[in-house]
Amino acid sequence: MHSVLLDTSFFIRLLNDEDNLHQNARGYFKFFLDQETIMKVSTISIAEYCVKGSIEDLPLMNVQIVPFNLDHAKKAGEFANIIFEEKQLSAEDLKPRAIIPNDSKLFAQADTDRSITHFVTSDSRSEGTLKLLKKKIKPRFEIIDINNPYNQVFGVLDIK
Repeated sequence: MHSVLLDTSFFIRLLNDEDNLHQNARGYFKFFLDQETIMKVSTISIAEYCVKGSIEDLPLMNVQIVPFNLDHAKKAGEFANIIFEEKQLSAEDLKPRAIIPNDSKLFAQADTDRSITHFVTSDSRSEGTLKLLKKKIKPRFEIIDINNPYNQVFGVLDIK
């Protein structure tokens, strides 16, 4: 892997040692560090995290921050349009204005950055959203769902 984009849900699990997915998130974080996989976080995910958490809690020394830019915005609009069509939402459903879900924005960032091979999340709904996109286009990234431990996903022994 070249790099991965870490979702808000990943950080929520990583930073809460009482969360049932905390150990999985820690395992992925350590695995990525050990493999020298570049970890990235979107400014969108940082904003989402800061709704209930503090930016000081995020391990920003170990991740690259990806600002949301014009190329991402154009791609997010394309992605949202595909998702809305696949969900069979009408123009009336999108009035007074269409609100583009953050997943579309994050997926646009992952797809635009050629180094990103995976979007890492605990939100299993993301896979369904990606499947909708794949009906019309071929995104450049795959999803890693941290509900599955890293050693199972990558086929490595978890030796301590």
